[in-house]
Amino acid sequence: MVSEAQTNYVSTRKGVVERLTTETKIRLELLLAEEGALQGSTGIGFLDHMLTLLLKHSGFQLKIEVTGDLEVDYHHTVEDVGLCLGEALRQAVGDKKGMVRYSSIALPMDEALVLCAVDFSGRPGFYGDLAFPAEKIGDFDTQLVRVFWQGFAQEAKLTLHLRQLSGENAHHIAEATFKGVGRVLREAVRITGESIPSSKGVL
Repeated sequence: MVSEAQTNYVSTRKGVVERLTTETKIRLELLLAEEGALQGSTGIGFLDHMLTLLLKHSGFQLKIEVTGDLEVDYHHTVEDVGLCLGEALRQAVGDKKGMVRYSSIALPMDEALVLCAVDFSGRPGFYGDLAFPAEKIGDFDTQLVRVFWQGFAQEAKLTLHLRQLSGENAHHIAEATFKGVGRVLREAVRITGESIPSSKGVL
């Protein structure tokens, strides 16, 4: 029998990651909680905007401090934030006991429609089919959306599919991926039982 506490979405699940390289210095703290919010900044306005959407729709709370070589370009910072966020999520879900594990959604953002699907399989894999009609959104390279999700999936050790079904506006397509992933993560990490959601008994 599942207890009332186990059916609640919120728990004390938390991940803390620090990463120091010659290119970036990052510290972040992720809490799986009811009210999604971003505290701090990556130094990249568009990435902060996307993270805010991800957190709003996942219900996660994120505190972040970032120093990156933005004078070079945004690549290192975007990639490393994705890696760190994925690692923090892996810490937060722990052994995944009682988790839903899977979730998917086709999320609309005006004319854009993106299918997002996740499996906390323990096997990292990012499968993205995104066709941005512009190379940049402001000063943000659209190819970095893929870079972010690839790093995230790698360190979270989950399978992530993003498939663009329609879309003419690059901002809308990017936004649909972050909102959609937020929604599927919210469902997939939810605790509804007491056992590992795998016939193998481990994930």
